[in-house]
Amino acid sequence: MHAEPKKKTNMNMGLELKKCLASGCRSLKKVKQCHCRLLRLGLNDDTFLINTLLRSSLNLRATQYATVVFAQTPHPNIFLYNTLIRGLVSNDAFHDAVSLYASMRQRSTVVPDNFTFPFVLKACARLKNTHLGLTLHSLVIKTGFENDVFVNTGLVCFYSKNGFLSHARGVFDEIPEKNVVSWTAIICGYIEFGYCEEAVGLFRGLLEMGVRPDSFTLVRVLYACSRTGDLASGRWIDEYMRENGLCGNVFVATSLVDMYTKCGSMEEARIVFDGMVERDVVCWSALIQGYASNGMPKKALEVFFEMQRENVRPDCYAMVGFLSACARLGALELGNWARGLVDGDEFLCNPVLGTALIDFYAKCGSVARAVEIFKSMRRKDRVVFNAVISGLAMCGHVGAAFGVFSQMGKVGMQPDGNTFVGLLCGCTHAGLVDDGRRYFSHMSCVFDVTPTIEHYGCMVDLLARAGLLAEARDLIKSMPMKANAIVWGALLGGCRLHKDTQLAEQVLMQLIELEPWNSGHYVLLSNIYSASRRWDQAEKIRSSLSEKGMQKLPGCSWVEVDGVVHEFRVGDTSHPLTHKIYEKLESLFKDLREAGYTPTTEFVLFDVEEEEKEYFLGCHSEKLAVAFALISTSVKDVIRVVKNLRVCGDCHEAIKLVSKVTEREIIIRDNNRFHHFRYRLHGIVGGSGKKRLGFLNRFVKNEL
Repeated sequence: MHAEPKKKTNMNMGLELKKCLASGCRSLKKVKQCHCRLLRLGLNDDTFLINTLLRSSLNLRATQYATVVFAQTPHPNIFLYNTLIRGLVSNDAFHDAVSLYASMRQRSTVVPDNFTFPFVLKACARLKNTHLGLTLHSLVIKTGFENDVFVNTGLVCFYSKNGFLSHARGVFDEIPEKNVVSWTAIICGYIEFGYCEEAVGLFRGLLEMGVRPDSFTLVRVLYACSRTGDLASGRWIDEYMRENGLCGNVFVATSLVDMYTKCGSMEEARIVFDGMVERDVVCWSALIQGYASNGMPKKALEVFFEMQRENVRPDCYAMVGFLSACARLGALELGNWARGLVDGDEFLCNPVLGTALIDFYAKCGSVARAVEIFKSMRRKDRVVFNAVISGLAMCGHVGAAFGVFSQMGKVGMQPDGNTFVGLLCGCTHAGLVDDGRRYFSHMSCVFDVTPTIEHYGCMVDLLARAGLLAEARDLIKSMPMKANAIVWGALLGGCRLHKDTQLAEQVLMQLIELEPWNSGHYVLLSNIYSASRRWDQAEKIRSSLSEKGMQKLPGCSWVEVDGVVHEFRVGDTSHPLTHKIYEKLESLFKDLREAGYTPTTEFVLFDVEEEEKEYFLGCHSEKLAVAFALISTSVKDVIRVVKNLRVCGDCHEAIKLVSKVTEREIIIRDNNRFHHFRYRLHGIVGGSGKKRLGFLNRFVKNEL
């Protein structure tokens, strides 16, 4: 008599439960409450409700609870298995997903379908479980799913992730009707193994088949263009996106900005950036890093401050770009200010940020702070070790760099190619030929690191600077790869240093053949002719430059005063304090002459009068920057100047004497090395950057 109302009540409660689960549970507590009601109503065999309960649990990443719910289900069907397998894979529980699939195969009543295979294959790909993946492929054929596009896409991903690219391509080619997901899978496979040109070719094939790419496909193919520097293909994809209205997605637009920056086209990157309706911190970071890495550090700073005005909080990569720009400009105050924008612990816990900070301090000549950061870092990976080795070597503390390298071995960290680049550069700066030969030899025979063209370039530079020009030339001839402009340029540097004009001519001919667009090579060849008083030949080279519309890269120096970076060029008269700067220079040269300074006019390679040569030397950008710093800073401040080209010999000698007569510490960094001048009562210390600091040696021995 009372059974009918009770049955109706259970039905009503069951409907309410379905509505509750269908609307989504936002907490695990709510899921558990629904589960309890389900058990109390005896609905634990209702596959629809159990399935909904599983999805809710998995959406909340409660994989363990979902597994318990599944285990309590009396007769799970393929739909429940698929839901749990997919949820486990989505939550990176790959081992659990494979175990669940194995238990399903033990049930003769449950057969995998086209929803099962893709997720189990994804788990196999992540676990590198080749055996199970191959077994699944055979089962796919046996169960008649060999033409299913989703299953085959899963196979393409599995084979790609496990290194069987030819198998992946074979499966892909056999798919009767390929969709955008299957095209994206094979494109990603090619990119992962470095076949970026082929990936772009596949993207063209996708378009020819009339398939519309999604945002993920576009992001990946733009990444392929950025890896190879394929600007032409990148522009073509950009044009296609504009024509088809695919630029609105912030992730795609950010990838486009990143592609243009990696290909060196900052003007186009800025156009895309300015056209974005929505900009997140990732896009800002891409532009900042682009300017910093493409030799436009002041632009990088401007964009960072623009981001600040937009109230966008900088992320790790924006900070790396900003610090890189500060390092390039020698802007120590600005870098210190930026460091305060981020929690100090982030620098010490994040190797990417810590490495950027070490590099920044080292390039600003503040090696003590660089070492202090290194000591304080909680996570020291190989990149961090490489940064401090390179920083110490760059600043002339080669012994300390060797010591840190030894400590790498003691903590069981294997060096890589970048480690040896730092060591070899240190040997070059200190003139340690035997040590350089030893490290170069040990790379392959002791540490199993194959020398690259960068390492050969370092060795050629080391030998050439030491005057071993014949040995350097022989090393170039013995290289297993063709020498590039950097290698020949290293040999040229030695030729200039040791005045071997005959070999320098031969080297420059090689450089002009490699880089006919580089005006610097023509200028150097003209300078060699000028130094040999072959004025007619020098003039002929310079005339050809003018005819081709090529211009020499102008010398440029930067100096930071009160957090503002000031830029000077040779003969600059654009600065607001120009009059005072030239007055200071005139006063300085008077003091320098009394101290015995004579302008080294051989560095002005023009057929002009000696008096004019002295004038040209006096207007070099680094001298202007130093003069400005002298009138704008206190006597206790260190003067830090960065130059984009090499400091000439006359400026080196003049600034060394400026340090003496003004009793100021001056650090000049050019594109080659540091020139550190510190005046003490007993005279000038430094100049070559070889002086070692006692605390660094103690640090290497005792504190690492």
